[in-house]
Amino acid sequence: MELSEALSRTSINRLTEFSSLSDVLEPDVIQSCLDSNGVATLRKRKLPMDAMVWAVIGMSLFRTESVRQLINKLDIVLPQEVDYVARSAVTQARKKLGSNVVRDVFHQSAGTWHERAEHPQWCGLNLYGVDGVVWRTPDTKENSSQFARTANKAYEAGYPQVRMVCMMELSSHLILDSAFDSVAENEMNLAAKLVDKVPDNSLTIFDKGFYSLGLLHDWQQKGHNTHWLLPLKKGTQYEEVRSLGRQDKLVRIKTTPQAKKKRPYLPDVIEARLLSRQVKGKTVQILTSMIDSMSYPSSEIVDLYAHRWEIELGYREMKQHMLESRFTLRSNLPELIRQELWGVLLAYNLIRYKMILMAKSLKSVFPNQLSFRDASSHIIHTLTMMPIYAPGNVPKIILDIERNAAQFKLEGKRERSYPRCLKVSKNRYPVAKSKYAVHLK
Repeated sequence: MELSEALSRTSINRLTEFSSLSDVLEPDVIQSCLDSNGVATLRKRKLPMDAMVWAVIGMSLFRTESVRQLINKLDIVLPQEVDYVARSAVTQARKKLGSNVVRDVFHQSAGTWHERAEHPQWCGLNLYGVDGVVWRTPDTKENSSQFARTANKAYEAGYPQVRMVCMMELSSHLILDSAFDSVAENEMNLAAKLVDKVPDNSLTIFDKGFYSLGLLHDWQQKGHNTHWLLPLKKGTQYEEVRSLGRQDKLVRIKTTPQAKKKRPYLPDVIEARLLSRQVKGKTVQILTSMIDSMSYPSSEIVDLYAHRWEIELGYREMKQHMLESRFTLRSNLPELIRQELWGVLLAYNLIRYKMILMAKSLKSVFPNQLSFRDASSHIIHTLTMMPIYAPGNVPKIILDIERNAAQFKLEGKRERSYPRCLKVSKNRYPVAKSKYAVHLK
């Protein structure tokens, strides 16, 4: 069954059966994740655990609905003559489900969809991006006990926050893996948890904030042909080994005692390739593990860093478009926050996988060249209206979603409109206004 048909059956309507969603994520996948975590429905329950997995996904796809309304309107209630579920029953069902089941379903589905997607490559390498994002949680006693708050000298954030680091395939925006914890956790420590999922024949693009020789060494050594790329951090000391071409050097960087203390197996020096180029009047220096100048041409490597922006676009798609700018998560308990976040990532991948199918129906179009806002809105709106159509017209409507994919194609190359700038810190003291101040027009 196509994802579009499955999403149609999550519509806020009692005319369809929610159990049919099992055709998207095979029942064996969900059941194996439930069994491996010791979560099983041993008797007929009002809220069966396998259906609750889809309820967690629906929390993100239908952000305007409360969790209780979502449960009552979706056909996941047993027995069917029961038309109402109390809020306490929903909370108890989510607690029983836990976060590990949804996490395992995400990992299994992400791996399957990545294999089916057939991503484009650069010089035999798939492009991935790693970056961080912060989510805020409801201000409850339980959340505050496990999640810290960002703060500076002037003020403290009003919400407990979660820091997340994701690894995303950049041409499709499909998320391969994620790690998250309290906002007090360092991004590089979270990124280190993603090392085990680094695919072979890949190039991962990092922001300069992830500069850590220990992390980069582990990333490169994990698999076959697993490379990294990031801007050279200001003040980095290196020794030039030899020139590989104009503004193209092989360099040697010494590992620090602090790095070797954390990772005793680190070598004394790490060799890397340093490329320089003038971009808009500024010198850009890129450090990468791709030291083979014959296999990886220098003329294209510096331009690759611009693709890192795709992962930030993905975060914007999740927060602003899919979650409709409702930046505070729903859950009041830390375990349910983790469950909800895995549900957000799973729901986002569901939409993105549908967009991969839409892009395949066009010629020479990548999924990231389709507008997520317009495509996702069209998909969800069309599918939530599906029950009002005659059953015989449903296949035609599903196919039309892909046939109409051309209307969602973005024109031209997407570029950042404004450069980043440092925000001025808030002044703890009020600023006095002069009576002689003149307002200029």
